Amino acid sequence: MTVVHLLPAVLCLLVLGAHFLRSGNVVMVAAVLTIAGLLGVRRPWASRTAQAALLLGALEWVRTLAFLAAGRTQAGQPVLRMSLILGLWRC
Repeated sequence: MTVVHLLPAVLCLLVLGAHFLRSGNVVMVAAVLTIAGLLGVRRPWASRTAQAALLLGALEWVRTLAFLAAGRTQAGQPVLRMSLILGLWRC
């Protein structure tokens, strides 16, 4: 697999790592960076691990979106625009 094919997955993992770094979760940052390094391993288990991590990362984005939307709803602020921006921008 070429670097061009792996680039979207690497970028998604780096953004996910930045998300965890912003929340102060250094253990998850290390895990995400390790999984990004696994993309260079040409074994089936490595690609399955990366796929599972990306799926869990997508679930983390959904959880974060729900948390932010609930906070904006309680504050009486609009939620639709924020949801569209977060939903379309994330990997």
